[in-house]
Amino acid sequence: MRHVRFTALLTGLAAAAATTLAGVPALAQQSPPSAVVDNETKPIYSHADAIRETVYIESKIDSDADGKPDRIAADVMRPKETDSGLKSATVMEASPYYSAAAAARARGGDERFLPGGSAPRGFGRWYDEFFVPRGYAVVEVEMQGTARSQGCPTTGDSEDTSSIEASIDWLNGRAKAFYADGKPAVASWSTGAVGMLGVSYNGTLPNALAARGVDGLKTIVPIAAISSWYDYTRDQGIGYQGAWGNRYPEWLANYVISPAAKAKCAAQVKALGDQANDDTYDYTKFWAERDYRPDAAKVKASVFVVHGQEDWNVKPAHFSRWWNELQKLNVPRKLWLHRGAHSDPIGFRKAEWEKVMHRWMDHWLLGLQNGVMSDPIADIERPDGTWETRTSWPDAAAAKAKLFLGAGGQGGAGTLKPQPTADPAKQSITDLKTQTEAAAAGNPEVAGPNRLAFLTEPLKEAVRLSGTARVSVNATADTTSAPLTALLVDYGQATRTEVLGKTPIELMTDSCEQADLDRRTGCAAPPAQVTEATPYKVITRGAIDMKNNQSITHGQDLVPGRTYRVAWELHPKDYIFPAGHRIGVVLVQNLPSYISADAKANKVEISLAPSNLELPVVGGVRAIKF
Repeated sequence: MRHVRFTALLTGLAAAAATTLAGVPALAQQSPPSAVVDNETKPIYSHADAIRETVYIESKIDSDADGKPDRIAADVMRPKETDSGLKSATVMEASPYYSAAAAARARGGDERFLPGGSAPRGFGRWYDEFFVPRGYAVVEVEMQGTARSQGCPTTGDSEDTSSIEASIDWLNGRAKAFYADGKPAVASWSTGAVGMLGVSYNGTLPNALAARGVDGLKTIVPIAAISSWYDYTRDQGIGYQGAWGNRYPEWLANYVISPAAKAKCAAQVKALGDQANDDTYDYTKFWAERDYRPDAAKVKASVFVVHGQEDWNVKPAHFSRWWNELQKLNVPRKLWLHRGAHSDPIGFRKAEWEKVMHRWMDHWLLGLQNGVMSDPIADIERPDGTWETRTSWPDAAAAKAKLFLGAGGQGGAGTLKPQPTADPAKQSITDLKTQTEAAAAGNPEVAGPNRLAFLTEPLKEAVRLSGTARVSVNATADTTSAPLTALLVDYGQATRTEVLGKTPIELMTDSCEQADLDRRTGCAAPPAQVTEATPYKVITRGAIDMKNNQSITHGQDLVPGRTYRVAWELHPKDYIFPAGHRIGVVLVQNLPSYISADAKANKVEISLAPSNLELPVVGGVRAIKF
């Protein structure tokens, strides 16, 4: 800090000399002191005195078809020194949820969000209190058709993306903006460098912007974020369980839409449901427009991915399939995999998260050489709450290990062995549309008509999975459409802890000021946990409709009685099966807690040879010892 004071003193002396020579006030000649000391920004600027303003940015879209470009509202907080020469990089959170969050806060008595409350209305998170004193600007952008922004929300498509792109364009001098009174707002204080971060939809928008390759977007931090809206609603040709049915994009647009846009956008919002409402559950053009992964080659930003291994809202395949594309392209990246569900890391690893976000933004927005990219690429939290670091993910030592399905004795659980079975036997699953996951996975040694269970012998040594498991079976259905669902299960008595998550609105409305971080309250409160002794744990899941065995874009009705080779992925996992436990896979058809019911499902017959479970095991199949 002495270095900063000394810099300010030298600046002041130079300005005093200028006053003597030119007769102008010394203050006008001063340059703001630098916040950078030893390759780290320090909190030398006043948060209380920071400039707060709301601007309305002219976008390139007209999503409400009124003949005028949609104007996108953004709240800006920047050090007061940006009015006297300081140039600031921007930490940005973009969201469709500000309206809903504001309404919830108003109900809670927050005067900023009551009618007639002061503007700007935002800055409910800790980013402004942390980054603004360190010389950054913090900008909160309201997606089109939400809060104070014009237009209609379109749930994940290019117009969603364009509405946020306008804010980055403005910060880089490529777009116009205005204050509420119509006066131009120019971001002359901006360096143009932007880092986006957020949870859920707020993390999905950064993925979308990065996949467009927007100039000025230097880094993104997608937390519990969607990378393909098809994968949010469907799993390989079959819909996920959900109260919204087949019209989820319409449901979500209606959830986030502003009161001003609701009547104006009724037709556009209904069209979202109409286009998404295909009973085939195929990957159509509608979903392709909302898939960011095919455009991974356009990514110019670095990417810091955070995801919960028990996030069954934005399911784990979202991070892994996006990560795999980025890895192929050698995009600069880092990964945190935690043990919890849909959540913000500030609640479960506060000090480390503040520190790494500080270093990450300093490096990618200011170019400071602080060694953050020399850290191990992956931080992984184990079920007991401990963390470990890895130099690769999936682990470079992981190899495909096939375990083949075999018949069990007296109709009980079958076997999983590295050697393929020569048994020509076939076993059948009769669908039970009300079957619970507990009934499917529990008591595997008991034979039942509605599931098939296959287990290894007890493991002599621990086995670590790292990556995506896959099931391949030869299957015959007696109907034209039939789901197959697989559960990967750790069988073994243990005391296990489930870390609970939150809804997107809970994440947005939790109080998240610096005081909350200091007290571990609100957003920084440790997540709720449930600990109990159980005989098994379902590690991951995956499902497919057999009619999509060749393609998720063109499902074809099954021919009853014909055998098909059906292969499908389960959601990724980094998990250690303890020594003494057994690895199990359970096959069912419908599973109402996971997928939407297929009414046609009746009976599926599985040929044991050459059906198998393929696991990404560190050390390969030789590491699985019985």
